[in-house]
Amino acid sequence: MFKLKMVAAAAACFALAAGAARIHASGHDRTLVVTMTNDSDTNQIKVYDADTRVLLQTLSTHGKGGVGGNARGIKQLEGTLVAVVNNGSNTVALFRRDGDRLRFDKLVSTSSAPVSLDFANDHLYVAGATTVDSFVLHESSVQWLDGTTDLTLAGGGLPPVGSTAQIGVTGKRQLLVTLKTDPEPGTVDIVSLDRGTVTGSPAAVSAPQGTLTPFGFATYRDGSALITLAHSNQDGLFRDGSFASVVEAGQAASCWMTRVGKYVFVANTGSRTISRLVGTGSHVFVDAPIAANVPTGAPADIDAVAGVLGVIDHGAGQSHLSVFSYNRFGELTPAGAPIGVGVANANGVAIVPARGDQQN
Repeated sequence: MFKLKMVAAAAACFALAAGAARIHASGHDRTLVVTMTNDSDTNQIKVYDADTRVLLQTLSTHGKGGVGGNARGIKQLEGTLVAVVNNGSNTVALFRRDGDRLRFDKLVSTSSAPVSLDFANDHLYVAGATTVDSFVLHESSVQWLDGTTDLTLAGGGLPPVGSTAQIGVTGKRQLLVTLKTDPEPGTVDIVSLDRGTVTGSPAAVSAPQGTLTPFGFATYRDGSALITLAHSNQDGLFRDGSFASVVEAGQAASCWMTRVGKYVFVANTGSRTISRLVGTGSHVFVDAPIAANVPTGAPADIDAVAGVLGVIDHGAGQSHLSVFSYNRFGELTPAGAPIGVGVANANGVAIVPARGDQQN
């Protein structure tokens, strides 16, 4: 029975928010929602106004897309900078905010095909197909590559292409990368940081027996992380280098996560729903198995900040962007009908808050 459930979840998980509990304008700034077309030839980003849901811009990433089965292919920094993976070009495109618009800034080259991104510790971190890179961040500008290391599986060796899921920083001294390797349980790589620079070889931690596919995750300020175990329909608490607790998700193919205060929202690909979790130092609790539905398709990434949550999904050969607002109790309210993105395989979503409205 477990194998049947595992296979069904796997099929669902591999087959987007921006609502605002409140959307505050600061001066002339709006809250923006960004996704990428993920075109394998000419990748682009699409920029929407979170309030009106109107398309404001379509901009070239000056590279090729093509990534899949990942999380955080787009990441924003404090409403001022947006990074986007060009998986087919081994580059990351950087965009600066200029008023209510974005403008292309530069490309940085990565040591392997980029998959997932995070900002912290005055660095940009990039998890690629087989490596992790750190880039110096100076005055909101990404500078030079100052560290890199190979990813590794719990059983040894480099991960196969397509297994890298997400990167996320848990503090000043380490970051995590999830690696999915069905039918093996999967791996969480713990990568050491020295003054923000990637250093040394990762410690590779296996997902617990009876679970499968550590995928999307959200970190807490205490250094712990909630991690989806996507293909066994479970969610886990990762702390101090191991899984401290695992619970049944109650939904099919829990895949992507984003945190708002104490709440973590999970996009469940198989069920086409969003769940709400709460994590403590020892346990993870399902606060609401269904906090919202995603009727237009299977979710494919999620992000939230400053009262706006956005989900990108795929269905019937099209991608859709759903926008929700959330309040202090983590209750979600749809902000109008889903937006048709106009491409089949849009990937990644980032909420770029109005100036002065960065939260979480």
